[in-house]
Amino acid sequence: MRTGEKERRDLFGVPLDALTLEETVQRCLDSVTTGELLEVGVVNAAKIVKMRTDTALHDAVTGCGLIVADGQSVVWASRVLRQPLPERVAGIDLFQRLLYMAEVRGHSVYFLGARAEVLDRMVERVRAQHPRLKIAGYRDGYYAEDEAAAVADDIKGSGADLLFLGMTSPKKEVFVATHGARTGAKVVHGVGGSFDVLAGVVKRAPLAWQRTGFEWLYRALQEPRRLGRRYLTTNVAFAGLVAREWMKSRRSGAMN
Repeated sequence: MRTGEKERRDLFGVPLDALTLEETVQRCLDSVTTGELLEVGVVNAAKIVKMRTDTALHDAVTGCGLIVADGQSVVWASRVLRQPLPERVAGIDLFQRLLYMAEVRGHSVYFLGARAEVLDRMVERVRAQHPRLKIAGYRDGYYAEDEAAAVADDIKGSGADLLFLGMTSPKKEVFVATHGARTGAKVVHGVGGSFDVLAGVVKRAPLAWQRTGFEWLYRALQEPRRLGRRYLTTNVAFAGLVAREWMKSRRSGAMN
């Protein structure tokens, strides 16, 4: 179910929800309470660029009941284009807040994704940090495409209230769109590489880097061969998108 029109901002054809992190957490908790499925989508600059050419990814993301800005550059763009979002809602921050609240409220969670050894390590750490958290189940993200329905059925059998997907795009978005409802979870949230961070395999950028919007640069410096060219390419493309939208709005304003 989508949020109200007044809480929504249209950026590059993507309907983003103008919510703070805490408002997003509350929206998720409300869905667990009511039993109404809420599929959470998060977007950053790279994903918005990719969605322009990947129809399946675009449809999967825009089909989510709640879509928030995972990247600070998206928040900056929203303000430049006069469609302001209140703040960045990083997928990993939402993930960690929901783990805490699930423990407090007695909700159960399921983890799907990452390599088996990374997943085991993450679960061990999560249990240490949240000893009362109900972990309904977990499994790695390495399965064949024709096994996805069976994976969803296993999750449903676990009775999990919240499902977290530690997989890359577009695999996690397509799984949410295709099998999210089948899992029986009330909240389905794709958290990307957050499992690696919680497992201690990947180090997250210091808070100062996060606040200045350069978390992407920190990650690129950690893995320059894998991420350097990708971030450079997508950031340039995203800047071009923002510039074109800004010029379009200027021309529209001049004509009105």
